[in-house]
Amino acid sequence: MTLTQESAETVALNCLAWLAGNEELLPVFMGATGVSQQDLRENAQDPAFLGSVLDFILMDDAWVIDCCAAQGMENDLPLRARAALPGCEQVNWT
Repeated sequence: MTLTQESAETVALNCLAWLAGNEELLPVFMGATGVSQQDLRENAQDPAFLGSVLDFILMDDAWVIDCCAAQGMENDLPLRARAALPGCEQVNWT
């Protein structure tokens, strides 16, 4: 089932909230992306930034499982949300 961009943004915001509350993983995200605490607040409504949050969480199955368990989501929801946000368009090589 495909999500709307608005639904996908809500999922990504939930994932961002989980990430922001994760004292071990948040510094890894911030170091990997170069964002500051202020950037997190300022870009929380930017669909492209939210896509990068999902890209990060989707890098590790354990992170996906932990995030989804904490947010009460199905484990495939972050991936489906990522597909509905900018930067995840299917590339057509033909």
